[in-house]
Amino acid sequence: MLLLQFSTSHYCRKARLALGYKKIPYQVKNLTPGLHALQLKPLTGLTTVPVLIPDSATGKAIADSTHILTFLENYCPEPTFFLAKKPQQTEASMLEDWLDESIGTATRFVYYDYRSGAGKQIDPSLFSQLVIAVVQKQYGINQASVELAASRIASCLAELSGRWQNSMYLVGDRFSIADIAAAALLSPLALIPYYQEQYPWLFERIAQIHQLCGEPLPPGINQ
Repeated sequence: MLLLQFSTSHYCRKARLALGYKKIPYQVKNLTPGLHALQLKPLTGLTTVPVLIPDSATGKAIADSTHILTFLENYCPEPTFFLAKKPQQTEASMLEDWLDESIGTATRFVYYDYRSGAGKQIDPSLFSQLVIAVVQKQYGINQASVELAASRIASCLAELSGRWQNSMYLVGDRFSIADIAAAALLSPLALIPYYQEQYPWLFERIAQIHQLCGEPLPPGINQ
């Protein structure tokens, strides 16, 4: 299998966690932002990552991290990250969708706002700052949108705190797609001191899930 990705994308991290949990061998191809569209558009009709190519001989390409997780569950049912009880799986799917559509975006806004200001020293290179500026313009990242994003993240962390601090899992008594989504899509916050100081339990759980999936820890999280 081949995973087409941006190395820094938290949505691509989500796909890698799923592949790692199922112990499916795969290779990664890191794409260059901007130029990536030339390769992805003919494959999927879209310009977003991640894209999984299960078999280069067939030319089949799967776009979107949620679709990739569903494909992997069907391709390799064990170990499963779908829950056996239908109500619990429905809850996990709803939580994963909320994290995908709302919180992953909010994390992106807060992260790139930090990287353009107080966190500029993480990579002050001209290329890095140019990429950050392009992302900010592309997604409309400004003071108002960042404040809204931070509010959404605070609500999310209050919800997850009640789940993860009372159980190893977000839904039921087994690892699920909800745990994968949360561990991946909140991982960029590890580089922001405020979140490290206020939510140590979050990064402990993110680290545990990465270790479970055999994925290197995100930047900002120590062993």
